[in-house]
Amino acid sequence: MLALEKKNTDMLDCLPQWLQLRADLIPGLALCAVLSVGAMLLDRVPWLQAHGLSALTLAIVLGFVVGNTVLPKIDNLCAPGVVFAKQYLLRLGIILYGFRLTFQDMGYVGLTGVIIDALVLTTTFSLAVLLGVRLFKLERGTAMLIGIGSSICGAAAIMAAEPVLKARAEQVTVAVSTVVVFGTLAIFVYPLLYSLNIHWQFLDTTDFAYGLFVGSTIHEVAQVVAAGAAISPAAADTAVIAKMVRVMMLAPFLIGLAVYLARAKAAQTTQQQGRKQGVLAGVSVPWFAFIFVAVAGFNSLQLMPEATLLHITQVDTALLAMAMAGLGLTTDIKAIRRAGFKPLMLASLLFTWLIVGGATLNYVISAVLV
Repeated sequence: MLALEKKNTDMLDCLPQWLQLRADLIPGLALCAVLSVGAMLLDRVPWLQAHGLSALTLAIVLGFVVGNTVLPKIDNLCAPGVVFAKQYLLRLGIILYGFRLTFQDMGYVGLTGVIIDALVLTTTFSLAVLLGVRLFKLERGTAMLIGIGSSICGAAAIMAAEPVLKARAEQVTVAVSTVVVFGTLAIFVYPLLYSLNIHWQFLDTTDFAYGLFVGSTIHEVAQVVAAGAAISPAAADTAVIAKMVRVMMLAPFLIGLAVYLARAKAAQTTQQQGRKQGVLAGVSVPWFAFIFVAVAGFNSLQLMPEATLLHITQVDTALLAMAMAGLGLTTDIKAIRRAGFKPLMLASLLFTWLIVGGATLNYVISAVLV
């Protein structure tokens, strides 16, 4: 009897401790939620929409401002919740992102669109690592994040790759800033290029061809919508679908990246210690990427009502915005200053490649397969 009473007392003693641990998350999560709501409200401003500034990019900007002004005074109070948002809400947001995609999207742009997207992804990422590490002497993680943001889907891809690369907050923020700068620039440059192409007839001038070019080369989904809509609704529709196909390549890319990093680490360990390791030894498997693909596959069955999908998308945007706010809150402006102009210089070269190389890939692949 005494033993039972002691056991019950121990359980009661543990309960407040558990609640206290959970309560520690509330201030930080609340702060991220407030910034997320603010970003989503700003996302409705027509001027910001026209310039392709999504809720995600706005959330990291708000988080960065608050993190370098107000947060240091309440850091001890908010830190647990902010870290939770940056890590766990991010993974949940990436998983729910699958409800925006269907495998039928690939059918619309056809094999041509899939190959173009794949080639743009691989060439841009490879160029980022090569130029970033060898020419600009950037950290490999920073170069990879900039390449991932340029080659796949901007800020969302950078955030998804962060746990795989184990990147620091300032590295992620620097990469996201390049997406904001050059993705926004693309909104104005691409319609201008379309007008010049109408005059000079270098490439196919159809709305489908322009939309495919936009969707396969511009960074963010919001920026793709803005650049496509500047020409026609048909061009915007094609651009978004081509972009969604590119987004679907995020999961296999992350898995491949995890395997590559593990093999590189294993090879280094073998050289240093003379031990042999398995091919997949030490792989940090991004399980959320597998679930992301499964969710997209389920969504392809079209079993859920449109209204439900709309609500899920809104929740997903809020979760990702909270994660981005958490990232901004933990980014030190001094670290950004230390990074200097080299990341922007790398991103500018990648932007040039996306226009020139992307247009070339679109032209060659379309000419061969159509």
